[in-house]
Amino acid sequence: MPFSFKQFHIDDSHCGMPVSTDGVLLGAWAPLSDAESILDIGAGSGLLSLMAAQRSEAQVTAIEIDSQATQDCQHNINQSPWHERITLVTQCVTQWAQTHNQQYDHILCNPPYFDNGPQSNDQRRAQARHTDTLNFEMLLTAIKRLLNPDGNASLILPQASLGRFLLRLGDHQLNLIERVDIISVEGKSPQRHLLLLAHKTPQARPTEVKQLIIRNRLGDYTQEMVELTRAFYLKM
Repeated sequence: MPFSFKQFHIDDSHCGMPVSTDGVLLGAWAPLSDAESILDIGAGSGLLSLMAAQRSEAQVTAIEIDSQATQDCQHNINQSPWHERITLVTQCVTQWAQTHNQQYDHILCNPPYFDNGPQSNDQRRAQARHTDTLNFEMLLTAIKRLLNPDGNASLILPQASLGRFLLRLGDHQLNLIERVDIISVEGKSPQRHLLLLAHKTPQARPTEVKQLIIRNRLGDYTQEMVELTRAFYLKM
């Protein structure tokens, strides 16, 4: 059943990872308004590409390795108001990075993040969640190559994977310039983190750390969450 947003619909029936709050938070938070070119790594259903197109005037490239997921992605793009600005590529991003010289103003990615533990029997879901086909080393190599010198990359990761990811940033001359700790319910510890990366420079500024609380203690969406996602969720 398609997931309806205010300006587009998502059919994710062939995707390993369905529409999630993680993806919506990333697509709504990333600073995209000034970008002229955006790359969506691991596009899946096309959610982030469509959110990026809604929030900017950029040309968007969506890369997805799963040929079944690209069926949904292309359908969702075709049915959207921005189909002329979004190009879908069915390829591994590491191969794309090696054969294309284009660089992007902004890169979006909701990456696979599990490198151990049990995997789903659904091969597409396992591929979307585990780092077998796109580990952090491969992802950061691609970001380093494909990101404009003054560009940014936005990602979302769970708490359990954050440390391993951050340890690899320095090896790729990338700097974490902002981190938003996502708290699902007021009073709980953060389990997700929004990350904003840039190329490392001699004048790299310290990481700015913020918080976003999704729901208050009564279970209602916080005003900050409402403001962030108002342009997308029908209920906001």
